[in-house]
Amino acid sequence: MTNYDNRFATSDQYSLRGRVFRKIREDILSGKYKEHEELKEVAIGEELGVSRTPVREAFRQLELEGLIQIIPNKGAYVTGITAKDVKDIYMIRSLLEGLCARMATDKITKEQLEEMEENIYLAQFHADKGHMDQMAELDNRFHDILYEACDSKMLEHLLKDFHQYVLRVRQKTLSNNSRGRASNNEHRQIMEAIKAKDAAKAEELANRHMINAYDNMVKNGLYEIYGDELNEEDNNKWKELK
Repeated sequence: MTNYDNRFATSDQYSLRGRVFRKIREDILSGKYKEHEELKEVAIGEELGVSRTPVREAFRQLELEGLIQIIPNKGAYVTGITAKDVKDIYMIRSLLEGLCARMATDKITKEQLEEMEENIYLAQFHADKGHMDQMAELDNRFHDILYEACDSKMLEHLLKDFHQYVLRVRQKTLSNNSRGRASNNEHRQIMEAIKAKDAAKAEELANRHMINAYDNMVKNGLYEIYGDELNEEDNNKWKELK
């Protein structure tokens, strides 16, 4: 029995399917499986210590998300995330993060606000020390706190999924210390607007934060990671959003 099986074996079959799905999705988004690579049910099942059934069910869900394509009588092949997908995700996130910050202004608890403040303080400490891995972890946690604070399970689910989709490129581009500091300063401004109960400002700042994050990705390796570029029409749409 593998370590993975020991950790995740459960009589709850729905939970098992969900865990297998999330593990395969994580491996696709992290770049473990490359674009056009075939995913083999038997090999993945053996790796995860599960039967082919939850793997097959995970494949169906991954196809619905557009991460793989199942070709009848051939197999399942990775489609993954492209640079255009990243752009689309950030266009959507810029609007949803703004809505999330607006809702959080009214719904955030005292404990969540205190954790948000501590998060920003710790991120500044690690920025001063040059600890980029810790800064990336704290950046992720800030957004999780914000999503939880909006008190909408539907919005939280959407935003956490989008956040996961771009994890690979974020890990690379957040390794730039100047962007890490700028991002934390933007977090502080969002937090201060929420603390002041200024919902409109919190929404505007969160929206701008996503736009700044995407622009930084373009400058720091987006196309190198995904190996493609946006066409002129897509670039014009992004400029209109800004």
